[in-house]
Amino acid sequence: MNIESMSGLELMQAVARGDLPHPSMAQTIPMKFVSVDKGVAVFEAMADERHTNPLGGVHGGFAATVLDSVTACAVHSMLEAGIGYGTIDLNVKMLKAVPKGTPLIAEGKVISMSNSLGVSEGRLTDGTGKIYAYASATCMIMRAKKR
Repeated sequence: MNIESMSGLELMQAVARGDLPHPSMAQTIPMKFVSVDKGVAVFEAMADERHTNPLGGVHGGFAATVLDSVTACAVHSMLEAGIGYGTIDLNVKMLKAVPKGTPLIAEGKVISMSNSLGVSEGRLTDGTGKIYAYASATCMIMRAKKR
């Protein structure tokens, strides 16, 4: 598979199907695609003992990393082949302590897309819909310069 010729959506769908590997960050913070469509990405994630803070609770970086990933992937799903992006702003609100050993769902949705910026929001919830964290993200779209 030539990933350089794939649109963002095609690339994300290939990872979700298992045709391409999940990024190595998904080993550090266990998360995987559940589904992806244009402007929407859904992950499953679960914190474990590797993600605790000195007091034994799940470190806030767990939710921040999952939400950064899912909001950025939602933006990536909107991009044409060969277009890059990067998170330039991530605002995370921790609403409840993230539990260890509980499967969580992260959903990212694009709320605005321009030629240079993609803005998305994300939620981290459990199977009952209880929300643990909310995020908004802004990604810079990096298009090749015309000569």
